[in-house]
Amino acid sequence: MTAPLNLGTVALLTAAALLWAGNAIVGRLIYELISPFTLNFIRWAAACVLLLPIAWRVLKKDGPLWPHWKSYAVLGFLGIGCYNSLLYLSLKTSSPLNVTLVSASMPIWMLGLGRLFWGTAINGRQILGALLSICGVVLVLTRGDIEVLRHLQLVPGDLFMLLATLIWSLYTWLLTKAPGPQEFKSDWAQFLFAQVLFGVLWSGLFTATEASLGAFHLVLGWPLITALVFITIGPAILAYRFWGAGVRRSSPTVGGFFANLIPLFTAILSVLVLGQAPQLYHAGAFVLIVGGILVASRR
Repeated sequence: MTAPLNLGTVALLTAAALLWAGNAIVGRLIYELISPFTLNFIRWAAACVLLLPIAWRVLKKDGPLWPHWKSYAVLGFLGIGCYNSLLYLSLKTSSPLNVTLVSASMPIWMLGLGRLFWGTAINGRQILGALLSICGVVLVLTRGDIEVLRHLQLVPGDLFMLLATLIWSLYTWLLTKAPGPQEFKSDWAQFLFAQVLFGVLWSGLFTATEASLGAFHLVLGWPLITALVFITIGPAILAYRFWGAGVRRSSPTVGGFFANLIPLFTAILSVLVLGQAPQLYHAGAFVLIVGGILVASRR
């Protein structure tokens, strides 16, 4: 960790997880209205337009982006274009249960990549924290019935999600290593816009491929427009801003543990949308996931 895990950092990473959980709920509600790659492209194109008035200086010839444009093209490819595309692709053949279970491996990937490429030490508390966090995810997804795991079957989508999780972990580490003046990286709008600028290009390429394969569909209407407004402002702009600030103030490893709050929040939001009461296993999962965070982040 670069700094102690304080309340502000916890709030940033928790808010990002909550917004991404809301993204999953809304995405499921509108999947019949828009094809997945098109959804990803439109939300980031809209985010690009919203960020332009406050981050336009990035586009200046003498701006801080262009000497390091290759690095930000990679960040846009990994975190905005590639990760989301693989996530949507995985859901074509894999169940939400499988996808979320695979993504629960993120703390392990964070630890492994940090050790492999940046020599970050791994201690026993982090390993224990990762195990507690993964157990919490398994508990909420199996609804407290471990027998559910016996009926899981691996499909190609699981491998896509495994690759997506690895890519997001790499993106998070590279985010903390991004080049450029500190003034530029401290300006959240310019820093995010530099990534979105290239991410939109990658997303557009994926959408064109989707259309060429005959998988494009779009049903315009107020339900879709309302969803797009939320997805653009919340899970796209705000969540990425919170996540970037949170991992810079703590570390990618700590961020990986907070990412396991996403399936818990998704389950709770699903319960609220369906009008059902929270269950005991929700509380148990919360204790395990938060316990994993506290154990792993202790100095």
